[in-house]
Amino acid sequence: MNLAQPAAGPDRGPSRLSPVLPVVAVVALLALPVQPGGEGGAGPADAASALAVLFCAVRLLRQRRRPLSRTAALVLGLPVAGLAVAAMGASSAGAGLGGLGRYLQIFVLVPAAVLLLVRGRADFRLLAWSFVGLAVWQGAVGVHQYATGTGASYQGEEIRAVGTFGAQDVMGMATVVAFGVVCALGLTLGHGAPRQRWLAGAAAVALLVPLALSFSRGAWIATAVACAVQLVLAGLRRALAVAAAVVAAGVVLVGGFGVGTAMLQERADSITRVAKAPDRSVTDRYTMWAAAAGMWRERPLTGVGLKGFPEYRDAHASLALSSGSDTQGAGSAFRRQPLLSPHNMYLLVLAEQGLLGLVALAGSWLALLVCALRELLRARRNVPGAGAGPRAAGPRAEAGPRAGATDCGLVACGLLVWLLVDFAYADIGGPSTVLTAVALGLVARWALGRDDSPARVDARPVARACEEAAAR
Repeated sequence: MNLAQPAAGPDRGPSRLSPVLPVVAVVALLALPVQPGGEGGAGPADAASALAVLFCAVRLLRQRRRPLSRTAALVLGLPVAGLAVAAMGASSAGAGLGGLGRYLQIFVLVPAAVLLLVRGRADFRLLAWSFVGLAVWQGAVGVHQYATGTGASYQGEEIRAVGTFGAQDVMGMATVVAFGVVCALGLTLGHGAPRQRWLAGAAAVALLVPLALSFSRGAWIATAVACAVQLVLAGLRRALAVAAAVVAAGVVLVGGFGVGTAMLQERADSITRVAKAPDRSVTDRYTMWAAAAGMWRERPLTGVGLKGFPEYRDAHASLALSSGSDTQGAGSAFRRQPLLSPHNMYLLVLAEQGLLGLVALAGSWLALLVCALRELLRARRNVPGAGAGPRAAGPRAEAGPRAGATDCGLVACGLLVWLLVDFAYADIGGPSTVLTAVALGLVARWALGRDDSPARVDARPVARACEEAAAR
């Protein structure tokens, strides 16, 4: 499970384009505006992800090589069993096939394609920088929306930053910007070129502004946890220094927003009041969580079937549930948006797929997390000066295949931690969901990927033998 740079060869010479470019195209297409009033169906990025999977399959057939290691096939294929059972239990064949295809796209096929198309750390960093670039673009659009009053409606004012995703997907820009912050921080804390680290650090600090203006409490919490984990994994001394710099910069940037400061303060304070004095959105979320738990208790092993939550919701929800959420602004007219999911990925899987599906899907994520952390610790031990003692700076410090790739490991671990935390407040849905699949692919590449380059031979023992022979 290496992430060494691929050597030049007949399939990867310097004149050849990187096979990861189709995945970069998927990320780039998310910069396109979403049609106002759309129903959240498949978009250009989803179509591009299907083409990327097809490109990967054709490439594997041409190269005639084993696609995945046994561990990778087991970890990525684990959710298939629960999905197949839940699809058979769906209320209709169409709903079952539609849900099965969506889950396979997000959690199996696209992550596997990314794992196979990313050849080494250069491709990994290219894809991570594409996340940052997309976040900068969406964040710039969001800040402009806040400054000009053209965003989504929030407390009677059209100031909520939603980027190009529109008022129907208020979490889209928050997700993209949060991924950008996590990737930029990982690139900053790694052992890359100083200029790139400074650029990534500046991007991470700047992206805090649109993240704040998204008014997404779940994204704030997930980003704070993921960044804290990255800082700790990078080293406590550096963690304290970077945390102090980020907090100081955040105070300076947010402090200049005037009226927005009061709104941000009120939104942040509401996080601590969700149990005592919840607002309407929190009350609806609690009610839907209770409804999802009721569905699971009705069918604990297999759930109610894929895409079955909207059908069974009213039978298990209390009268506290409203008829929907109001959306307006960012180019869209007023609309009553129905509540079709519990906004909790774990409870959604538990309700629709039962214990079988939750154990399979969450087990796959847990295995990815364990493998990613293990590889990151190995990479840190192989970097000179990364740890204390002679082991970190000994003569074998450069021997590890992932030496110098700690930034990739920090990005992968940060993305997965962000998703695991955010899934407690959100689930899949909307145009930005395909970016979750690409992020899981990056995590899988770091945690489970194999080295695509030929085995390297250490020339130092040969050179020493030649020198001794010449001396004799």
